[in-house]
Amino acid sequence: MRRARLNANYNQIGDAARALGWSGPKLSRIEDGKTRFIKPEDIDHLCDLYGIKDREAREALHALARQARERGWWSEYKDVFGDNVLPDFEVEASMIRAYEALVIPGLLQTAEYTEAVFRGGQAHPDDVVERHVSARLERQQILNRHRPPHFSAVIDEAALRRRVREPGVMRDQLQHLLNMATRHNIDLQVLPFSAGPHAATTGPFVIMDFPAEIDPSIVYTETATGHVISEGEGVAQYVTIFGHVQAAALRASESVGFIRQLLTQESDDPQ
Repeated sequence: MRRARLNANYNQIGDAARALGWSGPKLSRIEDGKTRFIKPEDIDHLCDLYGIKDREAREALHALARQARERGWWSEYKDVFGDNVLPDFEVEASMIRAYEALVIPGLLQTAEYTEAVFRGGQAHPDDVVERHVSARLERQQILNRHRPPHFSAVIDEAALRRRVREPGVMRDQLQHLLNMATRHNIDLQVLPFSAGPHAATTGPFVIMDFPAEIDPSIVYTETATGHVISEGEGVAQYVTIFGHVQAAALRASESVGFIRQLLTQESDDPQ
């Protein structure tokens, strides 16, 4: 429902709620799956507002409403995600394309690497770090399900060379990348320094495609709170950028060899 709202250019939930004569919290609870029972007429009102006229699409939304009792796992991590909608989209995506410049993509991180990233130079209490690590590992479960999404990741060389805490953490992380690269649903490419300036200099982003026609592709940009782009022109621009970055990156087989070489260097370095 959130994607349908965004696609109808109701970027603020309050605007859509007012158009329906509802309270903001009511619509928010529906989008978050926190309402145990959603009236069929409420679904029809939402479809009318969002311009969803296709019969099958409307029936699909009614089916989703009937499944609303099944709350997403991320609802237990409000302290971690806040208003960040990334896990909500990831769990429904059939294809995920990601470019990461400074760190390993979250879906491919080991627990130890995640912990090191969240500790960084900041003084986070241990319990806060543990919650972030736990949430990150939960996010990764989409890659382990029976029908996982296809995940294509382009990782900048800088992310692979950036040291985190003890050398062993990075060694294990590099080995984990090699292991994940063997999966049929994962394509991993490295964007080397030798590629020079490239199309994604604005920063990391994630493109998510969905199996249902009522769910248009979206782009999630990595900001402090996360920013979602659902407009067709904006999404198309990022799809083009990702295509250019993929073309500039090493091929999958070359990327595996590159990571193996880095792993050997890490293993030989006592520091």
